[in-house]
Amino acid sequence: MMERVPMTAAGFSALEAELKHRQAVERPRIIEAISEARAHGDLSENAEYHAAKEAQSHNEGRIAELESIISRAEVIDVSKLSGEVVKFGATVKLVDEDSEEERVWQIVGEQEADAKKGRISITSPLARALVGKKVGASVEVNAPGGAKSYEIVEVRWV
Repeated sequence: MMERVPMTAAGFSALEAELKHRQAVERPRIIEAISEARAHGDLSENAEYHAAKEAQSHNEGRIAELESIISRAEVIDVSKLSGEVVKFGATVKLVDEDSEEERVWQIVGEQEADAKKGRISITSPLARALVGKKVGASVEVNAPGGAKSYEIVEVRWV
């Protein structure tokens, strides 16, 4: 049985857009590059040909990966979720209990996680510690720099 891949609607749209770009733009560009390189003659010492073939292999691999993820996607409409308990799709405001620093994270699928944009994977240690907790709860997470304690100060649904 194929494992479902949870993701937000925005994450699903981004994967679909990447797939379309790779199929409609990158694939023809790479095929053209291979064709041009082939026209230069001897393929055994043709660096452009080998680079284009490698790019083709990478692109086709990513297309197959995207098609697999999209076919297994379980799109969860975060706007229809509510409640006080942290679960997939929640945006959680945390306060570091040592430094009093506030951080806001949205819990999303693995494919759409991006720490720079405040999105963490449902499979991350922090998200696993948060799921099932409510505002006011304290969670401890083993981070690379040691254990960190956070207090949940807000749970919202965007």
